[in-house]
Amino acid sequence: MKFTPLALPGVVEIGIEPEIDARGFFARLFDTEAFAAQGLPTHFAQHSLSRNERAGTLRGLHHQAGRPEAKLVRCVAGRAFDVIVDLRRSLPSYGQWCSVELAADRHNSVFIPAGCAHGFQTLVEATELMYCIDVPYDAQGASGIRWDDPSLAIAWPLPDPILSARDRALPYLA
Repeated sequence: MKFTPLALPGVVEIGIEPEIDARGFFARLFDTEAFAAQGLPTHFAQHSLSRNERAGTLRGLHHQAGRPEAKLVRCVAGRAFDVIVDLRRSLPSYGQWCSVELAADRHNSVFIPAGCAHGFQTLVEATELMYCIDVPYDAQGASGIRWDDPSLAIAWPLPDPILSARDRALPYLA
């Protein structure tokens, strides 16, 4: 497994190191010892799947206000532009964002530490993202910030995103 730190503290892209032969390849997607050596969680309380039928679907930017959650996100079908926004007020990176393209054919994933907001925009039809989350979901703590917040100026790749009514009504960061 290859661990590549991204622009925000604690955000890590995780790539595979496949063993290739005439049949295809075999690769580890998760390894408790490798994750522990990187200071990443080795236990996930919840595994979820987000199925998105249309290219341009945008979900986010979501976070948990009461009980912050860490996430490991992998694209298992299609491609997505994945965005992480740092909401940890104690860090100089507060209010900054970074992105990574997650793609099923790249077999990469991204670790998102607790205290960050997360969202993505699908780049192709039939895109699925799998989430491993370190704490159980807390419906009362579900929160978010607007995808188009001018203070963030996120460069979403596709115009006219497909959004839920909930995501359209999220507040700005300020």
